[in-house]
Amino acid sequence: MHIVDFVSGSVAGACGVTVGFPLDTVKVRIQTQKQFTGVYQCVLETISKEGVHGFFKGMSFPLTTVSLTSSVVFGTYRNCLQCMKQARGVEWSPSTKLEIFLAGMVGGVAQTSVMSPGDIVKVRLQCQTESAREGANKLRPKYRGPVHCLLSIVKEEGLKGLYRGALPLMLRDAPSYATYFLTYATVSEWMSGGSNEKLHWSGVMLAGGVAGMAGWFVGTPMDVIKARLQMDGVRGPKRYRGFFHCVAETARAEGAAVFFKSLGINCLRAFPVNMVVFFTYEVLTGFLRTGPEGVDSPHIRLE
Repeated sequence: MHIVDFVSGSVAGACGVTVGFPLDTVKVRIQTQKQFTGVYQCVLETISKEGVHGFFKGMSFPLTTVSLTSSVVFGTYRNCLQCMKQARGVEWSPSTKLEIFLAGMVGGVAQTSVMSPGDIVKVRLQCQTESAREGANKLRPKYRGPVHCLLSIVKEEGLKGLYRGALPLMLRDAPSYATYFLTYATVSEWMSGGSNEKLHWSGVMLAGGVAGMAGWFVGTPMDVIKARLQMDGVRGPKRYRGFFHCVAETARAEGAAVFFKSLGINCLRAFPVNMVVFFTYEVLTGFLRTGPEGVDSPHIRLE
């Protein structure tokens, strides 16, 4: 088993959260609250009402949970690749495109059970636009922080409340992580000219950024549905009876374009985040496997 990939993935995930959280907050608010009509308007209103702190609401909990889920994704992906190559009887040969795609899909599914509780806490805190600094006559925040939010969800909705939106989360992450890893490997192969030469770090970061954008292009429609189900009924009566009703009602009320409402900001956020994620992952993996002299990009070849 490749334990190193679990460790490297964990650290890389934490770095990615730190870089991308402000834009993630803007994305979630645009997806779930009609008062925000665009990225620029959402940014200005958040700053005016909540200050810079508003962009980092709920970050502490995801910083922990995403470290864990990223560890699961990268560790599962690498070990699945190894298992599939062993099944072919060619343990040291390059991975095929199908193997990379399937291993990425398994990694995306595996992390859903770990990610869902942290994700719903993140979304609810991000959508909590009320500020504790406002006057007594203003609407006060429902949740005082990540732990209070987590306990409130369990108290009001039971443990199953922590997994509201888990189905669209799985339907988002399985194909998006499959696309993510396949794109990274393909771009890396293309930039190296199909040779065994390892990429320069600028190439690793570029491939990571492009992979992140490709993954979010595939995952954005289910991300919209996930966020709406997670916020449904928090500040009023429930609108959706379930996953399929949410999809149908969203399409009926706002048209098919709503499923890509946050695609632009997802891609804007994904590029720098995944540049950092893959850079951190590759550096740390090389270091942990062979020491300081091994800090070089381990290149993924395709057949």
